[in-house]
Amino acid sequence: MILAINPECINVKVGFEIHQQLATENKLFCSCKCEETENYKIFFKRNLRPTQSELGMYDAAALFESNKMHTIKYHAAAGSCCLVEADEEPPHEVNREALETALIVSLTLHSKVVDEIHVMRKIVIDGSNTSGFQRTMLIANGGYLDINGKKIGVQTICLEEDAAKLISDNGTIREYGLDRLGVPLVEIALEPVSGKPQEIMQVARTLGRLLRASKRVARGLGSIRQDVNISVDNGNVVEVKGVQQLDQLIKVIEYEMLRQHGLILIAQKLKKNNINAEVGIGDRIEDVTNILSKSTSKVVKKSLADDDNKGVFKAIRVKGFSGMIGFEPYPDIRIGKQLSELVRFYGLGGVFHSDELPNYGIGSEQVDAIKKKLQVVDDTDAFVIVGGQRDRVEFAVDALVKRLKMALNGVPAETRAATFDGKTTFSRPRSGSGRMYPETDIQPIPINNALLDSLSDRIPRPWDEIIDTLAKKHRMNKKLAEQVFDSPYLSLFEEIANSTKIQPTFIASKLTEDLVSLQRQGLDTALLNENMILDAFERLNAGIVAKESIVLIFEKIMKKESKTIDEAVAALGIMPVNEQELQRIIDKILEENMSIVKSKGIASFGTLMGRCMSVLRGKVDGEKINSVLKQKLEQLLASNTGLKTQEYQD
Repeated sequence: MILAINPECINVKVGFEIHQQLATENKLFCSCKCEETENYKIFFKRNLRPTQSELGMYDAAALFESNKMHTIKYHAAAGSCCLVEADEEPPHEVNREALETALIVSLTLHSKVVDEIHVMRKIVIDGSNTSGFQRTMLIANGGYLDINGKKIGVQTICLEEDAAKLISDNGTIREYGLDRLGVPLVEIALEPVSGKPQEIMQVARTLGRLLRASKRVARGLGSIRQDVNISVDNGNVVEVKGVQQLDQLIKVIEYEMLRQHGLILIAQKLKKNNINAEVGIGDRIEDVTNILSKSTSKVVKKSLADDDNKGVFKAIRVKGFSGMIGFEPYPDIRIGKQLSELVRFYGLGGVFHSDELPNYGIGSEQVDAIKKKLQVVDDTDAFVIVGGQRDRVEFAVDALVKRLKMALNGVPAETRAATFDGKTTFSRPRSGSGRMYPETDIQPIPINNALLDSLSDRIPRPWDEIIDTLAKKHRMNKKLAEQVFDSPYLSLFEEIANSTKIQPTFIASKLTEDLVSLQRQGLDTALLNENMILDAFERLNAGIVAKESIVLIFEKIMKKESKTIDEAVAALGIMPVNEQELQRIIDKILEENMSIVKSKGIASFGTLMGRCMSVLRGKVDGEKINSVLKQKLEQLLASNTGLKTQEYQD
């Protein structure tokens, strides 16, 4: 449970970097199609290493990734990948359609477009780019986003290539699909804003709507991602990557408020201990493998069981930290958790520390032996233990010492990843200026006023006008129109509404409220593609399936119980029932429930309707069942005086 804390009291500031895929036919630097696939037929491996920037510096994030020592396996498919994605051929010219979209977005946000565009290389060696860098180009500076008359400043607008799609990571081999690598993205960085999380969310919502209003951006889960820069008073800026949904965004901001403020409270308590970071933290590091081998800890035994892994455990002395590694200013916010997150990115399971020992199969005898070896004689001192493969532990020990020193200053500048439940976890150090250098294979692109003037008439209508038009055209309320506009299915909704006789409000509710409800149950909307959705509604329009069957079909596919609409229909047994069969089934239900009819009369309708729906759900429209049942029940009561009298007596 997230505790309430006033953002104004800790001066929370949030800056957005919106990454939006563009709806171009081809990729940014080649003619491959922008389409995802799972049918990969080409595979190759790479090992990436950091290089110096043009300033002669190594980027901290790149060095961190290199220490994790992953082998990268790439999956490719003809049509969506070529030699450019494999880094076996120089990039082609910049996609003109993508460039025009980036310029239109810049004009829409009142930004100043640069006179000449230069493609840059941004060092990234986590494997998401085969080349070890991502290509990006600055399009415009400045400008603003208007939110109810309040102007939110724009810092930069860039055009760049999307990264490869992560398929799996077992700690040693990381696998990526190259179908997404090179898809054009527009990146918009906004100036930091303050306020409550719900108010800050409106900034992201408004920018997303502005982009969708252009009708030049991709739709669907994963097509837009928010990187969020969050800071509180007396803390460094923390970048949170991978926020895809607005309700997740609120939770991330709330969690980071507590986490960062909690780390500052911890630092304030630590400073009272007068700790010398250079002398007191990590001044003694000892191998304690033999000591822990005598413990009953399952974690320890697992790490030491495999001779091939060459497991080792190291202990780090930390002066003045006793009671502070496990201290929680807020629930689940503690240094120990931050340390465990850190070592997991070296492929290690976590850490033990003196505040929680003896425990977990590590007895007081082992704790005393570790203290003796580390020469921990002061009750105010603590220690941290990390174990696993020797080469990984060596890197992790160095990172742990650095992180413990950072604890004295509160919030370290780092990059974190958003989790599904709205929390964050450590990813890597923040990148710096040492990661950029020019792309030598692409000539600068001059931008003149004539080009900008020719694009000025393509600036989209305000998104609120589009929503109003949508509501009026399809006779639905504004809230539902907003939900359709914000959903990934606006174009699909319009296609179905314009080509069928189905009520637009019904289509809209299925594509928004019902699909969101299924997603919140943990079902995967990615399994349900637009062709499947269109197929289901076409069957409804033709009378092949009933209204009630639409969500049942979607649910069947999203549960991975069916792969196609045909399979879902067959599995559900929802082939339509004709008029004659409907009459027969309802007559039978009435006959089987005559005792209820006799005792309740017309009041038995609700019970009878439920029993009809249990047999006919998805096979006949609910309104049709309601109408036929009501007519038959009234006829039955009217023709039988005893039943009618009984009903009046009740």
